[in-house]
Order: sequence, then structure tokens, then C-alpha cells
Amino acid sequence: MPHWILSTRAHSIGGPVAPVKVLDADRPGFTGDLMPELLAAIQGRDVFFATHGFEVNQANGISHLGFWLDSLEIGNAVPIGIVWPGDCVIPIFVDYILEGREAIKSGQLLATFLNANFTGAVTVSFASHSLGARLVLQTIAGLAGSFHVRRVLLMAGAIDDDCLTGEYGTSANKIDEISILASTRDAVLAFAFPLGNPLQGIIDRAHPYHHAALGRTGPAQPYPPSPRLQPNWQIPPNLNYGHHNYLPGQPIPATFPLPTDIPPANAQTPPASTPPALASTDLWKPAWSAAFASTRYR
Repeated sequence: MPHWILSTRAHSIGGPVAPVKVLDADRPGFTGDLMPELLAAIQGRDVFFATHGFEVNQANGISHLGFWLDSLEIGNAVPIGIVWPGDCVIPIFVDYILEGREAIKSGQLLATFLNANFTGAVTVSFASHSLGARLVLQTIAGLAGSFHVRRVLLMAGAIDDDCLTGEYGTSANKIDEISILASTRDAVLAFAFPLGNPLQGIIDRAHPYHHAALGRTGPAQPYPPSPRLQPNWQIPPNLNYGHHNYLPGQPIPATFPLPTDIPPANAQTPPASTPPALASTDLWKPAWSAAFASTRYR
């Protein structure tokens, strides 16, 4: 199956947001019109979108999402990656402020694109990493009411912990089920988010200073109503799950048995269900996040 990619990038490295383009990761040099193929592929099917976060260029975004999507077990749903200009060109906590705007613009463009072209899909689901959470929630905010948003998974969300009842409460209300993965061992969110968020509040979106990142401590109370928000999101600290452990930088050689959910506190490291081919490498972590996504998608 082609690795479909939707891109809001003007350039492969850095650069601004641009109108949505359709790419095929298996035909990187192809310059023809891929829209007819894509629309035929999603007609009457469920669609599963996944996107990356900041500090990711186009090549890495396509490959990392492809490796992760290849590890999912989501039936006959059509997997589609979303790449956007989240590259870091200045220190990360400052770039986080600026790239939030690019995530918002990308989400607005994607919503318009999906409204115009994806009415043939039966349902849509989304998974995101890091600042991609804002892109996903912004996209859902702009989707027409005819869309059925089935599942959303926000991994290591670089967004305020009250986003599901505050800024993006309208988006959350459109989703059947929301899952979150968060880790207090996420050093990027521990240091970048508290620095970036107050500055962003001053110069952009007026957020209160005290909010933590969704991807570090999970959602703030009051929670979205049950069963919309799925229980269990905090990865045990002893698993040492960092910000860059959710998506793989290389192919994943094995998959976790399903179902896979949050291990109990002080679980064995790596978890007892880890396949032998993964046990001696940190690749067990993106393999586990893929298995978690597959389980929550069912």
C-alpha cells in the first residue's frame, strides 16, 4: 500500500506553511497528480492520520511516521501521515512559541482540505506527537459536522493540560474517544514547555502561566466527560519514557501482542510482554506506543 502523506510544507527543511499537497513516500520523485489515487483509496474506508511534532524536517517526518504507521494493527483503515513545518532553527523553547502558529495554520489548511476532499471516508482518527497535538485539535475544530471523528491519541502533547475543556473544548466534543500518553520523564516538556508557555502567553495566545504540558502530567481536572476521555494515560516513571521515544527513527522489527495498555506502577522494564527482538534496545518504546494506539483504536 502506498504511504500517503499530506504536507503543509513549502520547503523540505524549514520554511513557512503552504497549501496542502499529496505525497507518496514510496514514490518520492513523482510529480503527477496523486489526488485521484488517494480519493479512491479512502472511499468508503476508515482513515487513520498521524503527525509529528516540532524539530522535524520533511524527510524525518515521512520516515518516522512511516515506520510507526507500519507497526499499527488497525484493520483495513487507510494510514496517512501529516508533515508540517515544525523544524527548529533557533533554541527549542523559543521555537516552540513560533511553531505553535505553524501548527495552527497547518490545522486550518488541513480542515479545509479534508472538508473539500474526504467526504467519502467513513470515519477519521488521528494520532499526534508533541506539538502535533495542536495541529490535530485545530484540524478537528474546522471539520464539517458530517465528519465522524472516531479516535484521537495525543502522545507527549506540547499543549496546555486544560486544552480539552478550554481552548479546544469544541474539538474534544466532536471526538468519540480520546486517549493520551504522558510521561513525567519527558525532559523536553519539563524544561521547554514551562519556559515557552509564559512567553507564548505574552506575545500570542494569552495562556495562563501555570499550566503544565498535557504530555507530561495528563489532562487537568475537570476532565472531559466519560466515556469520551479514556482512562489511564500516565506512563510509569521507571519505564523512563522520554519525549523522543514515541516515534521510531528506524524500522521496528517486531510488534507487541495486543491488547497493550498502560503498565502498572513499577512495572518491569521493559514490560514483560516485550518481544525478544526489542528487549535489548529502546525500540521497544515506539513499538509499545504503536501497540497502545492499535489497542485504543479497536
